[in-house]
Amino acid sequence: MIKKDQKIEQYQIRKKKIEILKKLNIHPFRNKFISSHLISEILQKYKNCTKDELDEKKIKVSITGRIILKREQGKTGFLLLQDFNDFIQLYINQKMVSEIDFHVYKHSDLGDIIGVCGNLFKTKTNELTIRVLNFIHLTKSLLPLPDKHKGLKNKEYIRKKRYIDLIINDKTRRTFIIRTKIIKSIRNFFDSKNFLEVETPFLHSVSGGAAAKPFITHHNFLNSNFYLRIATEIPLKKIMVGGMKAIYEIGRVFRNEGMDANHNPEFTTIEAYLAYADMNDMMKLTQSCLQEVCQNVFGKMKFEYQKHIIDFNKFYKYNMVDIIKEKSGIDFNQELSLTEYQKIAKKHNIILKPFYTKGHIILSFFEKFVEPYLIQPTFIYNFPIEVSPLAQTNIETKDFVDRFELFIAGKELVNAFSELNDPIEQKKRFEAQLLQKNLGNEEFEELDHEFIEALEYGMPPTGGMGMGIDRLVMFLTDTPNIRDVILFPHFKTNK
Repeated sequence: MIKKDQKIEQYQIRKKKIEILKKLNIHPFRNKFISSHLISEILQKYKNCTKDELDEKKIKVSITGRIILKREQGKTGFLLLQDFNDFIQLYINQKMVSEIDFHVYKHSDLGDIIGVCGNLFKTKTNELTIRVLNFIHLTKSLLPLPDKHKGLKNKEYIRKKRYIDLIINDKTRRTFIIRTKIIKSIRNFFDSKNFLEVETPFLHSVSGGAAAKPFITHHNFLNSNFYLRIATEIPLKKIMVGGMKAIYEIGRVFRNEGMDANHNPEFTTIEAYLAYADMNDMMKLTQSCLQEVCQNVFGKMKFEYQKHIIDFNKFYKYNMVDIIKEKSGIDFNQELSLTEYQKIAKKHNIILKPFYTKGHIILSFFEKFVEPYLIQPTFIYNFPIEVSPLAQTNIETKDFVDRFELFIAGKELVNAFSELNDPIEQKKRFEAQLLQKNLGNEEFEELDHEFIEALEYGMPPTGGMGMGIDRLVMFLTDTPNIRDVILFPHFKTNK
């Protein structure tokens, strides 16, 4: 990282160079330049040409980019120019450019954005290079860039200064290009299945759709408090009541909770809903979506993530209670009292909270003994009813619901279920959540009367799913920290 006094010194030096440019009647911050090629196009088209072929053809190109490296050798010099996706070497000779152009070159700095016109040739080391004939200044960089080869060691700094990270870190730039392609592929998948993309509000009068603590804001004109949405589920279900067959929304949601390698206060999800479908249909849809994204964006089904090989060719499937028994030896199908299950939990070092029921204890056992070890894509289904207030009750086991989550590399990626469409039962579930709130549960579903009324008009049997897009990008790019797949993540402010 460049020291503060060095930055100040460089700023003053470079600011003086603006005056030099102005005296030459050159605007230090121009607004347009027409290129003939992207650097990637030049490399792809001409990298295999021989030195003699290039000398004979005298191929002329014009490109733009940022100066990343500069080596001056008296009346000649070499530069490395970076555009959106690639790099190319430039060679400049005082004898081959105008006096003004060479003067501008001499006063250029690392980070400056320039345009050049010239001919392609290959150096003695066989590197494709542009012999500069015109050197055009476009944008002056007033602050020095970090050394591209040494890089930036301070992770928090480069996440805060993402624009610098994008300039000097090729992997960062590739990651965010891939992120966009992944989102586009997801959108194409649902569009191809005739799902309708919709938009729902960011501001909610009632917080719901997930067990999470919301951000609160105030609307001055309405003189009312609103919540930033923690999920898109409730308004999307209202749309399903309105008679839509299949819908989805890709968008940001906000949760006022802790931050770590897997959690950021705002993140991107997709939620999709399909009429006359159930949990099993959503399981098939989820698997198809992920496999199509892998194939279309990467052309492969196996990915390395933190030294694990994740294989999207095969998805595993387990009942939650069954796999807990397999991994911990505890059988939650036993007819035991809550007190007895609490004793079992304490024996296994499960921290109990005042509002915990049998369902909460089951989930705690799963999170401790099973979840961290689910490396390959694995569906876990049949969740306890107490932790799934919006899911349809399982016909065979009334204490469980038709809900699944998909886990990869020990992390949840997808949450889905057969949607609860019984307004009477839904109201009971919300009321049970309020009792949990009174016992200290901050992650609860509020009683949403408007949503209950919508269900009273009748929502068809519906399957729904939600997926964290940031986590998917993490898995597919081998990125262990969510802040490295979000362009501008949040940080604690130093006061």
